[in-house]
Amino acid sequence: MSPIQQSEPATEPPTLIDNITVPPGNLWSDEPPLESDLHRDQIDLLIRLMKWLWRDRADFYVTGNLTIYYSPNQLKSEFFRGPDFFVVLGTEKKDRRSWVLWDEQGKYPNVIVELLSDSTAKIDKGLKKEIYQDTFRTPDYFWFHPNTLEFAGFHLVDGTYQALEPNPQGWLWSQQLGLYLGIDQNKLRFFTSEGEKVLLPEEEMEQRAEQERQRAEQERQRADRLAEKLRDLGVDPEMLA
Repeated sequence: MSPIQQSEPATEPPTLIDNITVPPGNLWSDEPPLESDLHRDQIDLLIRLMKWLWRDRADFYVTGNLTIYYSPNQLKSEFFRGPDFFVVLGTEKKDRRSWVLWDEQGKYPNVIVELLSDSTAKIDKGLKKEIYQDTFRTPDYFWFHPNTLEFAGFHLVDGTYQALEPNPQGWLWSQQLGLYLGIDQNKLRFFTSEGEKVLLPEEEMEQRAEQERQRAEQERQRADRLAEKLRDLGVDPEMLA
């Protein structure tokens, strides 16, 4: 979230191999605290949704507010960024301290979402967008402001970000995820190509409970109508029980 990243994380000391210093790959993330509860909750929501939706897959990594080290010199002290939310496809699904490019076959994120704030919006829309376009070559880049609900997205076309056109619902399509991103109840959510909102497990349970309640109510109303018809015919429904 912070536009300036100067501090270095505590790490294991480098090792010496044939008098060549080799930096450790398991570097700790070095991201500053999040701007607000809204920012933290939004990041957590996107991560949980992605993990739950793709729970049967093992070929992706999703996280948020985690440092990406991408120094061509394999130095932790230069060239690092911490997107608020990102997804890497075609990689091993496992826990990581950070995303170290030289330990990850040079893979950059396929999708990045930055959460805007008054202090970071200029960099998210400027410098970071340039880095994600020119260095990361991240195909899909989005930004979202949890307070003002400003929302925009871009897809990389011939090396340049082109603004995505919203659908009638105002959602933006991510080719990489095969999902729409859109605002629902002031939160950034995922939607399927069929327009269904991607739900958390507890939301799925609530939805099933509501569907059962509606079915039970429909059955009750149907039984009441049948009983009324029987009474009109002079038949006591209780005698048929």
